[in-house]
Amino acid sequence: MDTAEDRGRGSEAKECLLKDEVWRICSERNVTNRRILMPRKIGAALKTAVQCFALAMGLMLGWGAAVGDVASGPAPLHETGDYRLGPGDVIRISVFNYPELALETRISQTGSITFPLTGPISIGDLTAAEAEARIAGKLRQGGYISEPHVTVVVSQFKAREVAVLGQVKNPGKYPIEKQSRVMDMLAAAGGVVTADAADTATLLRANGEKLVVDLKALFEGSPGQNPEVAAGDTLFIPKAPQFYVYGEVQRPGVYRLQRGMTVSQAISAAGGLTPRGTDTWPAPVIKRRDAAAAEQEISVDGSYSLQPDDVLYVRERWF
Repeated sequence: MDTAEDRGRGSEAKECLLKDEVWRICSERNVTNRRILMPRKIGAALKTAVQCFALAMGLMLGWGAAVGDVASGPAPLHETGDYRLGPGDVIRISVFNYPELALETRISQTGSITFPLTGPISIGDLTAAEAEARIAGKLRQGGYISEPHVTVVVSQFKAREVAVLGQVKNPGKYPIEKQSRVMDMLAAAGGVVTADAADTATLLRANGEKLVVDLKALFEGSPGQNPEVAAGDTLFIPKAPQFYVYGEVQRPGVYRLQRGMTVSQAISAAGGLTPRGTDTWPAPVIKRRDAAAAEQEISVDGSYSLQPDDVLYVRERWF
């Protein structure tokens, strides 16, 4: 008749056999994984040692609670948002007490990964926490580990990207690491090129919807001009509109058209009038093309507002 001691020995033997089997299946994969994870493990061990020492000293000095707050560190990535995994994302998977199952892998275009023992697992469109639960369920259902504790961390975001184009320092595609907004994407692209950018931007949604963003109001803190962005969106910052000025001004040329800019402001931007110039009589002339591309000439005063691509001619005074 089996004794409790015999049953305990049998359980230990089964666990050893299971670990041996896991090691055999994963040995080839673990060569790469250990190279990736060993420096991280050493760093984690050093961090733990420092925290333990700090905690011990803190308890002696009566401020253990404060040390506990520092030791806890920032929340894992999947606790800071509802980011959903997708094709191209690179994730790190670890199973507590089973280092041979550690894996860093890229999610396939079908939204699945291949995990030791279980084979393919579909985790596309899941959060990191949901992926942890699914992997743990597979390990439990297969009878490999009775109570698996799985951790999933996203190391590279590729599935959720927004394109930022136009007058920014670094145009390109940028990942959404959490609930990102227009301001976040502008910051990721290095900011707006102030000298060349317009004061409005266009947010083109993946579904074809267009939103106009007032950059001036955005930078002044208006929350209504900072909408949330989603995967597949495109944020475009066009070049600022221009106007042309020539005639009796100090610096004829092409200038950036500010919002609501008047003829008097345009003359000032061009360095002001020459000694022979006038902005009253004869009146300045604006040359502008209509919808049929025919050029029109309009006599204006100093309070007249310019439009994009207007040509301002400042005349010579008669007396």
